[in-house]
Amino acid sequence: MQHSDRGHGRKRPNLGPSTAHAPTKRLPADRRREQLLDVALKLFASRGFKATTMEDIAEAAGVTKPLLYQHFDSKRALYLELANAIADSLVETIGKAVADAEGPHQQVAGGFAAYLQLVLTRADAFNLLFGSDVPNDPDLSRAVRGVKSSIAEAVDPLIDAGLDEDHRRMLAYAVVGMAEGASLHFLATRARSEGVAHGSEAEEEATKLAARLTDLAWAGLRSVHRD
Repeated sequence: MQHSDRGHGRKRPNLGPSTAHAPTKRLPADRRREQLLDVALKLFASRGFKATTMEDIAEAAGVTKPLLYQHFDSKRALYLELANAIADSLVETIGKAVADAEGPHQQVAGGFAAYLQLVLTRADAFNLLFGSDVPNDPDLSRAVRGVKSSIAEAVDPLIDAGLDEDHRRMLAYAVVGMAEGASLHFLATRARSEGVAHGSEAEEEATKLAARLTDLAWAGLRSVHRD
């Protein structure tokens, strides 16, 4: 007979509009794991890693702490799984946008738009990785740096100016830093005014912001030359 709440297979958190709530009914293992990830994401993003406990997550998810520990060995393990899953989703989305673009300029614009789409629709996921309360822990910090490295690797091939690998990689990190800085500023501004964008509104806003960043990045990349 299948037990409904066991299993440790990696499950990507839901990166659509948040569905976190506190159900009491029993769920199949994969759905329970996904729900726990979704609830943890919401709490980590709003309270920060240090202030969030496993007890908080269990209570918000409507489960017992022992059941939560059946799925995740520790809070660090839970955070790492979230960070890795969000990174995978972001890099996959950027890669698809770049691959579908018709030319270099469109590739840069598509990459920015994919990045900003996550920022606008799931600020909690973005804040988990890049917010002010990123854990001061070697393993967790390494995971966040790995996210930035993965995005930089996706940007690197777009910088085609006859540069050596180190020069090109440095510029890729600069582009990622520009997107991160602009996104943090945008979220801080939005928090004081509107809220979270959804659907076509988010897509239109992401496209507009991406166009602004693309103009800046493209102008700079066009003037790049070998040392």
